[in-house]
Amino acid sequence: MFQDRLQALLVPALQAAFSELFNHALDARSVGFQATRPEFEGDVTINVFPFLKQSGKGPEQTAQAIGEHLKAKVPIVERFNVMKGFLNIVIADSYWFGFLQEAATQDILEFPPTGKRVMVEYASPNTNKPLHLGHLRNIFLGYSVSRILKSAGHEVIKVQVINDRGIHICKSMLAWQKFGKGETPDSAGVKGDKLVGKYYVEFDKAYKAEIEALVIGGRSKEDAEKEAPIMLEAQEMLLKWEANDPDVRTLWEKMNGWVYEGFEATYKRAGVDFDKNYYESQTYVLGKNDVLEGLKKGVFYEKDGAVWVDNTKEGLDEKVLLRRDGTSVYMTQDIGTAIKRFEEYPGLSKLIYTVGNEQDYHFKVLFIILKKLGFAWADELFHLSYGMVDLPTGKMKSREGTVVDADDLIEEVVSEARKTGEQLSKLDDISEAEKAELFETIGLAALKYYLLKVDPKKRMLFDPAASIDLQGHTGPFIQYTYARINSLLRKAGTMAQWMHDPKSAWPLLPEERAVIKLLHQFPTVLDEAATKLEPSAIANHSYELVKAYNSFYQAIPVMKEEDAAKREFRIALSATVASVTRKAMWCLGIEVPERM
Repeated sequence: MFQDRLQALLVPALQAAFSELFNHALDARSVGFQATRPEFEGDVTINVFPFLKQSGKGPEQTAQAIGEHLKAKVPIVERFNVMKGFLNIVIADSYWFGFLQEAATQDILEFPPTGKRVMVEYASPNTNKPLHLGHLRNIFLGYSVSRILKSAGHEVIKVQVINDRGIHICKSMLAWQKFGKGETPDSAGVKGDKLVGKYYVEFDKAYKAEIEALVIGGRSKEDAEKEAPIMLEAQEMLLKWEANDPDVRTLWEKMNGWVYEGFEATYKRAGVDFDKNYYESQTYVLGKNDVLEGLKKGVFYEKDGAVWVDNTKEGLDEKVLLRRDGTSVYMTQDIGTAIKRFEEYPGLSKLIYTVGNEQDYHFKVLFIILKKLGFAWADELFHLSYGMVDLPTGKMKSREGTVVDADDLIEEVVSEARKTGEQLSKLDDISEAEKAELFETIGLAALKYYLLKVDPKKRMLFDPAASIDLQGHTGPFIQYTYARINSLLRKAGTMAQWMHDPKSAWPLLPEERAVIKLLHQFPTVLDEAATKLEPSAIANHSYELVKAYNSFYQAIPVMKEEDAAKREFRIALSATVASVTRKAMWCLGIEVPERM
């Protein structure tokens, strides 16, 4: 793979240097390469501190000796400098010319199949409300990780768990029964998930009113919350659902059907999909037999009629897995669902859960339990934890109807894209339908990129207006650069493809060199993003690439170059930037338009 190209040349040379200079056999795995820091001259930096014992010299003397040996023996090492124990190497232009020639004529982005199957879970919505901004960070993060893993050569299975049962679902159902007057998505003219979400809010309003009335009547707030009639009715409805009451089940199926249609419309517009859906109404019965089997084997213990796991040795606490009445808890379901997935997909090598960081503790416990049950694959479970999304208006609350609806947010960023596009007035020659499609593409790019460019572990603030800035660190800025390159390539037409001729090479300009180095780094960035499950690495590298290209574009008029070889070289460089940018954006689930 291309990310190993430079190292493949330097590592053997380093081994030869250690053998000749220090009479030491260097383990290739012990060599760490890193990009040279901007304040120093160089392309590649090697930290020699780990090798001082073998060299028997000080850090600067060791680095100097290695640098001199490499410069004398390795043609691509043009010069070097030493900063304390760091050897900064300048790679010759001939190497960068050769790399670009291969990149322009071959697919540097094609990773060989790994033979590994990876499952990525994301979304996991409740069927009592529409998707909101928090869901979007989850969905775009999980979907992007699935594409990154696919690009890295893995077979990927995309799944979601739909939380379609429980007291929160019954709240919406009961409120619709009481206040809905037969209202449907068609009669109301709204999406089904929004209609059901409306009644979830209505339940909360009625519940609070009943609590207030009970408190005025002399009940404590705690007792009032337990005794409120509407809550008791919701609990009774849940019991009927569990008993397969035909009327309750029919209502449940009808209202869930409305929600599924709403979810699907949002997923389609957002450009995401799934290979399989798991429904909690089907999985909540899983895990009980596995826990009882663990009890027989002494993995778990019984106390007061309930089954517990003791994780105090792991620095955690004790947790109940089956209640005294034999019913399951969420942990039990997750145990059974994980086992079911590895049974359903033989050879599954990794299972990634995309879930917010408020569930960090839950997944630590889950993974420990599965390991205690003897499943070797428990070591391959990973919680892709992410921080919450904040807004200038404060924290979102579903029960109070203060969430930022996903559909409304998508519409807002698309509207911002339209406003910006119409102000620039560069689209007079395309139809209204084409404009609408373009603004949709730009708006979604703004939303996705803004949510993905931040390290998943960090909490973030979302700003719709800033996300659409064509001059900022945004998805539309990257799209605009891609469109600019395509405009240049259209003008270039059928010019002869640039072919590298070492005899007629010229010194690379700093702007050209900067772009080629970033192209060279991309396969490594993709590989690391797949390993660390961090789309932000690709998002930020793509920004640096197009920013460097724009500097190159402004400094060097490509089409005005009179030297044909230089002109065709720069066209090839531009085309390669477009290709890498398109691939990087695909990994993030973002489309790139041919023009803007």
